Amino acid sequence: MGQLSHAYLFLGPPHVGKLTLALNLAQTVNCQAKSAPCGDCISCRRIAAAKHADVQIIGLISMDKREISIEQIREMQSSASLPPYEGRHKVFILDKAELLSHEAANCLLKTLEEPLPQVLFILLTHREKLLLPTIVSRCQRVELHPLPVSLVKGTLIEHYGVANQKAELLARLSGGCLGWAFLAMQDESLLQKRNSRLAALVNLSYMSRRERLKYAAELAAQFSKSREEVKEVLDLWVNWWHDLLLVKGENGEFITNIDQELVLLLQAKTYTMRQIKESIYHLHAVSEQLEQNVNPRLALEVLMLNMPIGDTINTHE
Repeated sequence: MGQLSHAYLFLGPPHVGKLTLALNLAQTVNCQAKSAPCGDCISCRRIAAAKHADVQIIGLISMDKREISIEQIREMQSSASLPPYEGRHKVFILDKAELLSHEAANCLLKTLEEPLPQVLFILLTHREKLLLPTIVSRCQRVELHPLPVSLVKGTLIEHYGVANQKAELLARLSGGCLGWAFLAMQDESLLQKRNSRLAALVNLSYMSRRERLKYAAELAAQFSKSREEVKEVLDLWVNWWHDLLLVKGENGEFITNIDQELVLLLQAKTYTMRQIKESIYHLHAVSEQLEQNVNPRLALEVLMLNMPIGDTINTHE
């Protein structure tokens, strides 16, 4: 309609392109060219380099912080009350907006209820349900969906020269989120970390309950340091069990972990369809419980006890 809302909420899984789109929008409202965003003018280049005085990204101050504080929101409000310094609009991007503290969320709500001229707020999240409904209702809601895996693969091959086999793997592992595939292409440690986590999961399937409870304690300790790390582990496990479900149902051509096809084929033989489905259910349940601030060690111990114990795999068969 040719109109700009004062606040947007960009929804989508991690690395789907929320921040990229937010920066593109910031460039658009501050671009000096007739066709915006041009990407070449001073404003566009300064925004891309994170040097523009009127475009700010607000998020966690450091890795040991769990919330976006009310002090950060108050500083943002103070800056928003001033006129733009070098552009036409002030743009405030709240990355991982679901991490707003309760006080910060209420403070932000007051700002959203009283729109300021030449000020644009963009909230980014992949967990909308953790935001206050009143905040969501005051934003223009925009959902970003993952790309087709074939498109991610083609982009990696055509624009970045990635070999066909690796492009196929990265595209499937990305789940259609080009940002993750691009990061994994540049940083081999992402795939190495994923491989070590999968190895731990496969080994866990054949551990005793005592060993599983010990592993649950280790995960709980890790959770106290980095919730995102444990969330990534659980998401990876969900993908693995989903692959087992596909293999068990003779739909192996759709699996995500294509480089682990042999292990999946062998492990699928040790579980019933019901066991696989129940494992996926328990993984989703513990993820929701951890978001609701239950006791992490207790929740993870229950998960370990609910996971079926498989027969030892002979990978040389």
